Amino acid sequence: MIAKKMIPYVQNNSAIRLMFEEGNRLKAKYGTDKVFDFSLGNPNVPAPEALKEAIIDILNTEEPTKVHGYMSNAGFPEVRQTIAEELNGRFGTKFSGNNLIMTVGAGSGLNVCLKTLLDPGEEVLVFAPYFLEYGAYVRNYDGVLVEVTPNTETFQPNLVDFEAKINEKTKAVIINNPNNPTGVIYSEETIQKMAAILEKKQKEYGHAIYLISDEPYRELAFDGAKVPFVTKYYANTMVVYSYSKSLSLPGERIGYVIIPDEVEDSEGTITAATIANRISGAVNAPSLMQLAVARCADAGADLGFYDKNRKTLYEGLTKCGFTCVKPEGAFYLWMKSPAADEKDFVEAGKKYNILMVPGTSFACPGYVRLAYCVSYETIVNSLPQFEKLAKDMGVA
Repeated sequence: MIAKKMIPYVQNNSAIRLMFEEGNRLKAKYGTDKVFDFSLGNPNVPAPEALKEAIIDILNTEEPTKVHGYMSNAGFPEVRQTIAEELNGRFGTKFSGNNLIMTVGAGSGLNVCLKTLLDPGEEVLVFAPYFLEYGAYVRNYDGVLVEVTPNTETFQPNLVDFEAKINEKTKAVIINNPNNPTGVIYSEETIQKMAAILEKKQKEYGHAIYLISDEPYRELAFDGAKVPFVTKYYANTMVVYSYSKSLSLPGERIGYVIIPDEVEDSEGTITAATIANRISGAVNAPSLMQLAVARCADAGADLGFYDKNRKTLYEGLTKCGFTCVKPEGAFYLWMKSPAADEKDFVEAGKKYNILMVPGTSFACPGYVRLAYCVSYETIVNSLPQFEKLAKDMGVA
């Protein structure tokens, strides 16, 4: 019999993954071009040519025992130093390679942070809507997830409810910026106010409260928007990053955690996080991909592709009469459901082979998420189907 702790996960399997599987079934039945699958954040853009060239060169020139071998559990020192210097050049930070731990993507990085910080019963705050796996990650270490209610006016964090929910058990806060699922970028003003609240609460309760900034979409910001680099605003910050989105490498599972020197007991925290990286079962991040991304540290996402998709989908849906949050970053569009229960809207969409993810999957009912990291043709061809769906729902 499976562990009792696993039973709720089996019973509430990811709606996103289930929708993805539904998409595969429909594509087999109707053809790929007749199915409009907006369920999964799986980039349709190929990885940069520079990455392919880097991998080939590494395989041809580096010692195989290095390319495919063990290294420090924190990752290759030269890789960490290269990434640290690239970040310093962009954000005016002062990281060294010792401040970075290479991880198996952002999911592993978040688990490393939480394993390092949490004792049983301690609380982690998240802002709804949020990536629901955060709850599983927190419970992995017997922590308690506390949801901050959403601000459905702007989808900036609800700082009034945030401050009210911090207590002596609060150990950490997770933010996701740019945000999945809304595409909203948390502004500098928001981050400054959040930092001030955390500083006040740390003094009130006499212990550190850590801000974990999950930033896999950092490079995806549109219309000149800037994503605040959070270590500048709050000392007890850890940054989690993944190359899954910026370099279109979701299946390669490569990212990092930054633990700045300003973090309380940074040396001990970095040591503990390095050990957490090992004993979580990852041991170390994939060696070949570490070497490859270091050579492409300054490469960015294809913003033009995503921006074209963003504008076409947003303008097409609003023309149909739907109410949407205009995405500022990431590659998701957050749309208000015309049905009281958004799951009914999702089911109605399936009649037209449109696959959307219900907002309850992000702790924010009444909305749906569309991932527009699909082909441009998928978006264009979906719009006539959305028009039919709008008429069915009494929107148009």
